Amino acid sequence: MPDTAQSSNKKPLVIGAVLALIGGAGGYAATAGMLPEFGGGHGAQSHDIGVAFVPVDPLIVSLPDGKHLRFTAQLEVAPEARAEVEAMSPRIVDIFNSFLRAVHPSDFEDPVILEKLRSHLLHRARLVTGESAVKSVLIMEFVLD
Repeated sequence: MPDTAQSSNKKPLVIGAVLALIGGAGGYAATAGMLPEFGGGHGAQSHDIGVAFVPVDPLIVSLPDGKHLRFTAQLEVAPEARAEVEAMSPRIVDIFNSFLRAVHPSDFEDPVILEKLRSHLLHRARLVTGESAVKSVLIMEFVLD
């Protein structure tokens, strides 16, 4: 006959192990994108709706101190504005190039320079394309040589 005291002591342990497995599986499913309400992976693509990306031609800017800045970016745009933004790409490259040439070399030592540049570049892109076309500037490469 089984010892009821011993089996009743194991019950909370077994229940705890089962709950831990269920919790672990749920956590994995949420982070792996298997649950649509968490906006991940295969089942949910809602985070992609309403966004398109337009690459900005790579820039190499000569700085006053003799260094060079290699810069590439992508513009996050509304899908309906993509063609318009692509058509204005030469003007965007021109205004980015003019702005980056004017940045003082010592400014590149600022730890938050990328955030400041992103803000200034977004403002300039919006001057060219209108306020609502460009949502964000994503800096893909920023290298000082």
